[in-house]
Amino acid sequence: MKKIRLSQFVSFTFIVLISIGCQSKSRLTPGEGFLEVTGGKVWYRIVGEGEGTPLLLLHGGPGFTSHYLNPMSALGKDRPVIFVDQLGAGRSDHAIDQSMMTIASFVDQINEVKVALGLDQYYIYGHSWGTMLGMDYYSEHPEGIKGLILASPLLSTKMWSDDAEKLISLLPDSIQRAIDINTKNETFESPEFLQAMDVYYQAYVARKLPWDANMDSTFSQMNPEVYNHMWGPSEFRAMGNLKNFDRLDTAKKIAVPTLFLCGEYDEAQPATVKYYQSLVPNSRFTIIENSAH
Repeated sequence: MKKIRLSQFVSFTFIVLISIGCQSKSRLTPGEGFLEVTGGKVWYRIVGEGEGTPLLLLHGGPGFTSHYLNPMSALGKDRPVIFVDQLGAGRSDHAIDQSMMTIASFVDQINEVKVALGLDQYYIYGHSWGTMLGMDYYSEHPEGIKGLILASPLLSTKMWSDDAEKLISLLPDSIQRAIDINTKNETFESPEFLQAMDVYYQAYVARKLPWDANMDSTFSQMNPEVYNHMWGPSEFRAMGNLKNFDRLDTAKKIAVPTLFLCGEYDEAQPATVKYYQSLVPNSRFTIIENSAH
């Protein structure tokens, strides 16, 4: 296990990509635009003209945006970095039918993006929900994927929920009561529950306050309908169609170099992420100090 500071994160990711990388045959032109996929148009942006193998970013959520991943643009000095706002939020079309709010539909969507951009060899960086999407995408479309970076991963909803209960128990008693009472009553819009969720977020999701413009845009341009349908109205407990998600057995079948990352105070708990890493051959695990999700 290796620990690094947040300021070292992009440099460390760059080193890992170099150590397992090769050059891509495809040439991607920097810029942004929209791609037609099943269900609507998705926004994408390509940063960087380096000849290194491209890096495709899968942001968290579901129903959030890629704004908070903007610091990853620094990797563009070496390779194309591809940002995508998944369908339903951000700069992509927001209108999305509930029948498409499934992990399978998002896997198909990402594959359509890959085909449209002509990616032949590339890395995947998934964060949070993006690791769930990345796992299933890799299982369905492994061709051309040279490696996986799974940041703040969720490979088992049950393990995630168990960790959330432990983290809640470390919060002040009044916050614990607010979470417990409103979860039982399903009063997720009550001021007490929303305040408790803010406390949880500031402890385990984004500790640097005030949140910067990237974080502000990520939350202001999210689509709560997608998040609630797939995960649920509570960060702590899955109530949507991802509630039974489990890819622990799938992890054992990963056949490309894989890097697991999490923050020291991450809601994706380091001990759990280390366990995930232990399942994957040819993988590494790193904690980013003094950071959360």
